[in-house]
Amino acid sequence: MVVTCKDVWREISNYIDDDIEPGLRAAMEEHFRGCQRCSAVLNGTRNVIRLYSDERMLEVPLGFSRRLERRLEQSRQQSRRSFLGWMAAAAAAALVFGAIEVSRSSLSNRSSLRSQLAQQAVGIPPEMMVIVATDGKNFHVTGCPFIHDKTNLRTISAREAMKEGYTPCVRCMKKYIKT
Repeated sequence: MVVTCKDVWREISNYIDDDIEPGLRAAMEEHFRGCQRCSAVLNGTRNVIRLYSDERMLEVPLGFSRRLERRLEQSRQQSRRSFLGWMAAAAAAALVFGAIEVSRSSLSNRSSLRSQLAQQAVGIPPEMMVIVATDGKNFHVTGCPFIHDKTNLRTISAREAMKEGYTPCVRCMKKYIKT
């Protein structure tokens, strides 16, 4: 029978307690002869058991308990600071994520515009009457020479034009375009 390190680690407690089958015990002893790591685990486990089962009381040096309390308090304060640091980092990450989501949503809103090259408009009076071409992408003021399809025109409010995805003409509405 051949055993691996994992097998030995799983059964080491039973090995020490002499609570395993003779064949497995022999295989583990063979493994200990060839594996320094598992031999060290065996010796360490035996030492822990020996120390734990020692009934003698150890006398601690004078002032030890006070020093231990101070150290524990320092450790607790450091963990609080560490927690606050993590909270600040989490808040910063949430802000960055929120900013990304806002910009992504505004980009997705722009994709509903008829023009991929649309410029943001600022200050257009919503009730201003503008002209749109049914197959066009922009809205224009009356008399704009840059209306391409003059056969299918209609007049609507600027609010309606923007709601339908039209964008301001960069020539006749340039005073309203944000650059």
